[in-house]
Amino acid sequence: MEWSIQQIAKLAGTTSRTLRHYDDIGLLVPTSVGHNGYRHYDQAALVRLQRILLLRDLGLGLPQIADVLSRETSEESALEGHLAWLRQEQDRLARQIGSVESTIRALKGGEGLMAENMFDGFDHTQYQDEVEQRWGKRAYADSDRWWRGMDAAEKAAWKSRVELLGKDWVSAAERGIDPAGDEAQALAQRHVDWLTGIPGTPAGAPGGDLKGYLLGLGEMYVADPRFAQNYGGQDGAEFVRDALRAYAAANL
Repeated sequence: MEWSIQQIAKLAGTTSRTLRHYDDIGLLVPTSVGHNGYRHYDQAALVRLQRILLLRDLGLGLPQIADVLSRETSEESALEGHLAWLRQEQDRLARQIGSVESTIRALKGGEGLMAENMFDGFDHTQYQDEVEQRWGKRAYADSDRWWRGMDAAEKAAWKSRVELLGKDWVSAAERGIDPAGDEAQALAQRHVDWLTGIPGTPAGAPGGDLKGYLLGLGEMYVADPRFAQNYGGQDGAEFVRDALRAYAAANL
């Protein structure tokens, strides 16, 4: 049995454009191509795509994913390794859910909050090495101090703000609006306001290179699948990048 590129894109929650790009770079070659140029994929290709998406969620770039897939290993062994990671993530998310549920119960019942139990499963320090490498130890120390200084309600409000901004970016990208238009530029302004409110980043530092920071972030959103997934995938990340570029050109 074979599936068309449109069917696979829909099943995998990706786009035909992304699958064509994977073909162009030799990461996922179609099983067959019809006389009309339509790509089709068989079961083995689906397994390979599943591995690609799992590795992308682990934060690997496409060159690193290609390197991993080129190594001599059975698909079963590789998927067992992926499964182990997914179970770790499942455990972390379950602990987060339990923490939030406990907080809700305490708030509804007028009980005191158990601070030591509220953040089980939350670990903002997991990106410490990356932040320090990109922007220096002081950047991480300042942002870490800012985060730890907020109470639970402030942290929840901040997370809600970030989630809403991400959803609005995805909606705008899916509707195909002009990245330089008024609606997209209003989103870009919200994005800048969010970034400048985080101490330690180049956007939040007095005299920092906000323009360079925005342009660099836009490229990073596109290049790094961990960030691209926040904006609905590759196409959404490219839309955000283009909108930030337009904002920087007009305002900075």
